[in-house]
Amino acid sequence: MVCCAAWGCSNHSEKGVRMYGFPTDTERRKKWLAQVSRSNLTITKDHNNKKICETALNSLFEADMERVLDVKESPEGETSPGDCIDLTQDSPASSSKGNTAETKQKPSEKEDSKLSLITWNVDGLDIEDLPERARGLWSYLDSYTPDVVFLQELIPPYVKFLKKWAVSYTLIEGGDKGYFTGMMLKKSRVNLLQSEIVTYPTTQMMRNLLVAQVNFKGQNLCLMTSHFESCKSSAEERMKQLQLVMQRMTEAPDDITAVFGGDTNLRDTEVAKVGLPSGVGDVWERLGKREHCCYTWDTKYNDNKTVSYRAQCRFDRIYFRPAAREGVPRLAPDNMALLGLEKLDCGRYTSDHWGIYCTFSAE
Repeated sequence: MVCCAAWGCSNHSEKGVRMYGFPTDTERRKKWLAQVSRSNLTITKDHNNKKICETALNSLFEADMERVLDVKESPEGETSPGDCIDLTQDSPASSSKGNTAETKQKPSEKEDSKLSLITWNVDGLDIEDLPERARGLWSYLDSYTPDVVFLQELIPPYVKFLKKWAVSYTLIEGGDKGYFTGMMLKKSRVNLLQSEIVTYPTTQMMRNLLVAQVNFKGQNLCLMTSHFESCKSSAEERMKQLQLVMQRMTEAPDDITAVFGGDTNLRDTEVAKVGLPSGVGDVWERLGKREHCCYTWDTKYNDNKTVSYRAQCRFDRIYFRPAAREGVPRLAPDNMALLGLEKLDCGRYTSDHWGIYCTFSAE
């Protein structure tokens, strides 16, 4: 039995509560211990059973986010359902673009007809500077105002933050314990018809597929996001998860455009073994395999994680299958860029992953 190391917490593994190990990085581990009132606790290789439960971890994150962001309840009736509260003053995204809520211009008819999408693993399990990094995410959402947002590695306090401030979006959660995925749909442009969570039968990491059927400006879309099994040793399970996603995409009715985005952890050799079905495309490949937006997990430039090696991987991917029925608009990708390349004031990036911004237009 593994007990929670947080002061005053009585949770343990036999209660079915998820337990998390302390960071291996010395400085990060000190911060965790201080925030659970156990600064005098020694964590060594001989004491690797010292862990913290998900309840204590979430309470720790939530208190920190409330403190740093100074989140206060809005007076009743003050915020309308279609408004977003601007948290982006002096944020790197808005200041570099000069594109705050006050300066945004009405898009042209051509631009307005495009579907815009962001997918991002936000690394919610990294406690260090989490509130500032959450604010960094929101600055990008406010700047780009995407129609659809796919998020991975969310935790409950992060979701609470998004629900409080992203009031112009419908938020769909892929779970409510530990870490999970989520989907945000702009209420003014994307109408949610139904959603479901599809469990991967053989996952060892509680991973699933979040699916939403929506209507975007008269077009029916099937939107999907997931966080595939992690680590090199999980290749077989990862390929099974890719096969399930491809099956869902190909089985979608021919009047529907299917779009999947997420942290796939895929290696190119694994994709080659599974193969992409006819009609399904990889957005990055379709747009010419541009080198500057290839690697989304890049320890050569992103130092949020302390690792002893350099890795450049295209873990985060977007796949699409356009509608095939005659007379139905065929959406195709026309732009892709990486987000989160600027460091925040805290000296870290929004996540250890770069985000992906993508737009689709009718052919």
